[in-house]
Amino acid sequence: MTLAVLTPADPAWSAFLSALMDAGLPVDDLTDAGQLFFVSEAGAYGGFALLGSHALLRSIVTPPSLRGTGEGRRMVEALCREAAEQGASTVWLLTTGAADFFASCGFDRTSRDDAPNAIRTTKQFSDICPGSASLMRRVLAA
Repeated sequence: MTLAVLTPADPAWSAFLSALMDAGLPVDDLTDAGQLFFVSEAGAYGGFALLGSHALLRSIVTPPSLRGTGEGRRMVEALCREAAEQGASTVWLLTTGAADFFASCGFDRTSRDDAPNAIRTTKQFSDICPGSASLMRRVLAA
């Protein structure tokens, strides 16, 4: 899968925002520094924040027409590859409703107490995602 970097100046940004809002995902902090967002050639979206050797996945969404096609799984894999290429050895995420999907993509549930400081200090961890959100991680390299 080829990913194109997505910025607020891109025409596809409004479609990205709409897809996130339709899925009930947060949009208030998307322009905060340190985050990278991408769009696939098929129209799936996702991004991450690189935090040293950790990456925090976020805003992964596929339009309804792509659900069930494997595009979401391909996006997760492409984001993990991109994060690894940028130096991440572990990818983290917070989810309230997609833990089973991410488990099928190789992520393990872990206690929020196990989160490294780099993850704990993000807005997603400390403010945006409720304490009931599952914290998940996938080790990319030893």
